[in-house]
Amino acid sequence: MLEAGQPCAASYFVLQGCLRLYFVTEKGAEQITRFALENWWLADYTSLLSQRPSEFYIQAVEPTTVAVLSYPQQEALLAQVPALERYFRLVLQRAAAADQMRWVYHHGQSLEERYQQFSTWFPGFVQRIPQYMLASYLGCTPEFLSKVRAKASAG
Repeated sequence: MLEAGQPCAASYFVLQGCLRLYFVTEKGAEQITRFALENWWLADYTSLLSQRPSEFYIQAVEPTTVAVLSYPQQEALLAQVPALERYFRLVLQRAAAADQMRWVYHHGQSLEERYQQFSTWFPGFVQRIPQYMLASYLGCTPEFLSKVRAKASAG
């Protein structure tokens, strides 16, 4: 849906399935920064607002149905229905708060603690995505995550 180097043209609302937002590091590794499940929005908001080329990719993780809201459509909709301005503000505030907490957990907890927290908050999600994607999101290798998962299921 989005390739690095292109401006992000829209926000995507997941009706069914799962999306991921990621970038590619200098070493060529994919670093996932966000997932979007059913009823979640996803976009590269920096690129969407500035219409500058994105550093990110947006890709479906599984068969996914999305509603696409282009930036001009969103602006027109917000002008016509002012109550939606509050809705989108709340959506973005919650996303910003979740990102902040993710960094707290990322830098303040061990990988085992981060995995346990994530699997507690999103138990079905852990089974939906490939292990290498979860490892990228949590900031470790798939092999290390495998050991953490084995230890968690044994304990």
